[in-house]
Amino acid sequence: MLTTLLRFVVPAFAVLALLASEARAHPHVWVVVRSEIVYAPDGSATAVRHRWTFDEMFSTFATQGMDTKKAGGLTREDLAPLAEVNVTSLKDFEFFTFAKADGKESKFLPPKDYWLDHKDGVLTLNFTLPFDKPQKSKKLDVDVYDASFFVDFGLNKDGPATLAGAPAACKVNAQGWRDSGKEAPQVSESFFEGLAANSNFGQQFVNRISVTCP
Repeated sequence: MLTTLLRFVVPAFAVLALLASEARAHPHVWVVVRSEIVYAPDGSATAVRHRWTFDEMFSTFATQGMDTKKAGGLTREDLAPLAEVNVTSLKDFEFFTFAKADGKESKFLPPKDYWLDHKDGVLTLNFTLPFDKPQKSKKLDVDVYDASFFVDFGLNKDGPATLAGAPAACKVNAQGWRDSGKEAPQVSESFFEGLAANSNFGQQFVNRISVTCP
C-alpha cells in the first residue's frame, strides 16, 4: 500500500529519504486545503478548484536537487514535471475528493489547469477538478480526506472555501475534522497493515465543504 501511495506526490528517492528519517507512523504528509466551487451561469456546479499547501518538511524533500535559492525562486516551469507526477497519480486515490449532490454521489474528470508554487519553503499544488457532468442541486457536499490517513488534510483557517459564479442565494460552509476538537493520532504502520483492504480509517478525518442553494 505504501509503495502505491508514494506515487502521489514526489519521486521515490525523496519519499524514501523522508521515511528513513521519520518514525513509521501515520500520517506522513500534512496538507492545508483551500477550495473553490465553480458554477456555470445556469446555477450548476461544474468544478472544484483546489489549492493544497504541503508541510515544510515534505516540501523540502520534494524539491531536493532543485536550486531553491536561485534568484526569483522556483518557477512553475521548474516545477512542471513534479506537478505532472502529482496530478497523474491523484486518480488512483479518487483525487482525495468525494462529492454528493442532494445525497447522490458525484464523479470527477481528471484534473486540469494544474501547477505548483514554491514560496517561503513550501509547495502549493493548484488544480481544477471538473465534475463529469454539471451538478444542479439544493445541497452539494464536497469531502476532502485520505482513507488511509497517509496524508493529513486540514482546512485553511482563513477562508477555506469560496464560491465562483454561484447564484447569489447560495451559501457555503466549511467544517474541518479538527473543528470538533479531535486530535490526529500517531498510528503505526503495522496498524494499517492489519486493516482489511476495504477499510476507510481516514473517513473519521473528513473535511466537508457544503453549499446550499434555495
